[in-house]
Amino acid sequence: MPSSPSLKSKRVRIAAVTAALAAGAGLYTAGAASADRAVPRTDKEIPNLTQVQDKIKAFYGDTVDASGQHYASADSNYAKQVADIEKKAKAHLEKVVKNQAKDQARGKKGAKPAIVVDLDDTTLLTYNYELQQGFHFTPESQDAYLKSTDMAAVFGMPQLVNWAQSKGIEVFYVTGRGEHQREWSARNLKNVGYKPVADTAHFFLKNKQTPPAYLACGAKCTTVEYKSGTRKYIESKGFDIVANFGDQYSDLQGGYADRTYKLPNPMYYLP
Repeated sequence: MPSSPSLKSKRVRIAAVTAALAAGAGLYTAGAASADRAVPRTDKEIPNLTQVQDKIKAFYGDTVDASGQHYASADSNYAKQVADIEKKAKAHLEKVVKNQAKDQARGKKGAKPAIVVDLDDTTLLTYNYELQQGFHFTPESQDAYLKSTDMAAVFGMPQLVNWAQSKGIEVFYVTGRGEHQREWSARNLKNVGYKPVADTAHFFLKNKQTPPAYLACGAKCTTVEYKSGTRKYIESKGFDIVANFGDQYSDLQGGYADRTYKLPNPMYYLP
C-alpha cells in the first residue's frame, strides 16, 4: 500500500468502498478495483459509517492495550486470509526454486528470480496508525507516525520474505511512500524482522522532486505507471519478477511479474 503524501492524499475514502471490501462484495471487474461513485438516490444505498468501521475492527480482531492503542490480532479473520494467500505464494516460489535448481544442474543460465513487495499493508500493517487517525489519513500525521513509531509486520510476511531470500530469490521493496520517508521505512522493516536489506539498490520510493530517468511519466506517474515502470526497470537489470505482492490492485497492474498476490485491505482504496 504504497503511500507517499502525494499518493495517499488521493485515497478514496468512501464508506461504500470499505464496506464492500470488508464484505467481499463485487466492486471489482477484470481483476481491478473500481470505486462506485454513483450518486446515492436515498440514504438506504449508503452503508452506515460507524457500522462499517465496526466490521473492519472485527475483521482485524481489534485488541486494545493498556495505553489505549489498537492492534490487529494474529488469530483474526484478516490474519487467516493473509496466511492462506502466503501459503499459495510459497507453493509457487517453491516451484520456482526447484526449477532454478534443475536449470543450474543442466548448465542453463537465465534471469535471476526476484519478488517485489509493497510496504503499507503488504509488509507493514497500518492498522494502528489508521485507528489513531480515525481512518483519516493526512501526510503530516503519516510523517509524524513513521518518524517515531514502527508499524507491526503483516502477519507471516517476514517469514515468507526471509525464506525467499534464503532460497536465492532477490527481494525488492517498491512503495509509493515518499523519498523523504526512506530512513524511517528502512528502520521499520529491519526492526520488525525483514532480513533483506532495504538499501538503495533494493528499495524504491516515489521521488516527485527528482524522478528517475527510467520512468517516462516522470513526476506525473500514476500508481500503476510508477509501480510497473519500476518493475520493468528491475527486470532490465537481469531479474525475473516471479511474484509481486500488494494490497491494492494498482500495486499489481501493468505487467512485469509472473504472478501477483493481492493481500486484503478494507481500510482504503488507492487508484
